[in-house]
Amino acid sequence: MTVEEFENLPDSPYRQELIKGELLTMPPPNFLHGVIVANLAILLGHHIKANGLGHVCAETGYRLESDPDTVLGPDVSFVSKERADQADDSYYEGPPDLAIEVLSPSDRKGYIERKLAIYLETGTRSIWLVNPRRRTVEVISSSGERRTLHEDDELVDDTIPGFRVKVSEIFA
Repeated sequence: MTVEEFENLPDSPYRQELIKGELLTMPPPNFLHGVIVANLAILLGHHIKANGLGHVCAETGYRLESDPDTVLGPDVSFVSKERADQADDSYYEGPPDLAIEVLSPSDRKGYIERKLAIYLETGTRSIWLVNPRRRTVEVISSSGERRTLHEDDELVDDTIPGFRVKVSEIFA
């Protein structure tokens, strides 16, 4: 499937992504997933807006590869003001600076690792993999370094200058 065919799919109650021309359909997120996504968008949004750093987005499509096409929609993402020159009604061309994926019970490890690899290969600077069951955040940098933060830890990531939050606040 091409990105043009993907864009013209009829509305669906399910979340959909396109990976290397293959349509993937996922069930709607559960309530806890939605709470965590909203918490992250609020926490990041306040900091990013107050400091003029760029844009926070929720469930926004990023066209990461062409021929075959890949469009991923992280749960929450950040694009720095230096790269945020696209403001139209199509998918953002290129990767977000930060992609945040909140794990759902239906997510499979192989599928998640495939998405993480695509984000990193296409230029995403940092990924936060949020695990509601374990109440952890795994921070994966573009260098491939991975560190797992627990509720008592503070989340700091150079991708968003000056941002700091206790991991427990993400799950509050």
